[in-house]
Amino acid sequence: MLLALAAVPVLIAVAVRLSSSPPEPGRGPPFLDRVTQNGLFVSITALVVCIPLFLPLTVGVVAGDTIAGEANLGTLRYLLVVPAGRVRLLLVKFAGAAAFCLAATLTVVASGALIGAALFPVGPVTLLSGDTISVGESILRSLLVAGYVTVSLLGLSAIGLFISTLTVVPVGAMAATIVLSVVAQVLGALPQFEWLHPWLFSHYWLDFADLLRQPIAWTSFGDNALLQAGYAAVFGALAYGRFVTKDILS
Repeated sequence: MLLALAAVPVLIAVAVRLSSSPPEPGRGPPFLDRVTQNGLFVSITALVVCIPLFLPLTVGVVAGDTIAGEANLGTLRYLLVVPAGRVRLLLVKFAGAAAFCLAATLTVVASGALIGAALFPVGPVTLLSGDTISVGESILRSLLVAGYVTVSLLGLSAIGLFISTLTVVPVGAMAATIVLSVVAQVLGALPQFEWLHPWLFSHYWLDFADLLRQPIAWTSFGDNALLQAGYAAVFGALAYGRFVTKDILS
């Protein structure tokens, strides 16, 4: 899955490079028109492309497999025989899902930076605020955006962990988690559910533009982190309530 994610920025960069004319502003994903001017924008463009589908898809697979995968393989009861405890197992599984979120976003950023530097000029970056920063600082900004996206996916990881405690069929848990990510984004696009938008775990997924301004505004980062922490707390508690009372038969 990480290799598939790494292929996304490569595909974007190659498509732009082979195009007979540079992308026009306003057409295609955000920042696509800046790729030919500076290869460092490949990473940001790839993240924008991956956030709605590819990243939730891979995170849903990993989170849905956390507990249900062990049960399906018949190894869950052997894990619990070890004096680790069910709570510790849940925490370790969530930590593993969170680590994958970080690895996935860093894979996209690193792949985008490498292919961007290989195919396009690299130099000082002009931010959305009009200020220009050095290449080194722009890389730090890319890592900040990767951190933002990682935090954005923690709520979905907690939901997947909870669903994984409800079944011994990992494919079902994966599918349910992915479907919920799609439903949340569909609801977020409908103005009829505007009252619900601030409560959807996907609400702040694409709001990292404040990290590409000078000075950095941390409001959206803080709001996103608070929302994801709420989802992690609620669905972590639900997973705990289900898992500690569950009969482990496999």
